Amino acid sequence: MVIWFRSLLHYGFVVVVLLGLWKLAAIALGGIILPHPEEALRLFFFATTTKLFWEHFLVSGYRAVSAMALAWCIAFPLGLVMGSVKKIDQLFAPFIFLTYPVPKIVLLPVFLLLFGLGDLSKIAMIALILGYQILVTTRDGVKSIHPKYYDSVRSLGGSGIDILREVLLPAALPHGFTALRLGTGVSVAVLFFVESFATSRGLGYMIMDAWGAMDYLTMFTGIIGMSLMGAALYELANLMERKLCKWMFLRTKG
Repeated sequence: MVIWFRSLLHYGFVVVVLLGLWKLAAIALGGIILPHPEEALRLFFFATTTKLFWEHFLVSGYRAVSAMALAWCIAFPLGLVMGSVKKIDQLFAPFIFLTYPVPKIVLLPVFLLLFGLGDLSKIAMIALILGYQILVTTRDGVKSIHPKYYDSVRSLGGSGIDILREVLLPAALPHGFTALRLGTGVSVAVLFFVESFATSRGLGYMIMDAWGAMDYLTMFTGIIGMSLMGAALYELANLMERKLCKWMFLRTKG
């Protein structure tokens, strides 16, 4: 309870500081291009009572969550296998590390041609970018396991399933969740980009449409909504890590 209270105080302090800086910047710019925070927040809270805002928010949330789930379901098992099976790692590692530095967002026109202008192309684009981060981090985490842990399980008569459960997963999960948690910001950034054209729904579309109409208050409403969604996804990944990697936090407390 005390930890949650302290976290709430820290978050509250950061919010107050950011709002203060926003207020000073709005005053310096005259409050036209950058509206005052109380005006933007008032419009945001009003927007949350409208059906249109939630349609945009839920569409963006669906795309982001689906992409994160798809990236995890493909990249985490593959990273686990590559890190633990040498032959598979030798087969796939050159391909992964040669293509890793390539900016995947440049493939968006190809994805739009292959998967159409609907949700699938946007989800696939986000999943591809996030999946590389999860794959590489998980693989490196598994490869860093000391051989003595494998030998310990085998010496006790453990099977391959026991090695997976007692050695591989405890080593891989924290690395995978770290990549997932840190990748939420990247996911939301890519989401904004893919929603900025060839669509008529989503917070990214809402922001760019308002920007084009010079409706800056509505534009900041979308920005606040997308920021809160990113924070919620980060906390969701953090919560999942705490639930599935309890031993890490018990060790930290000890």
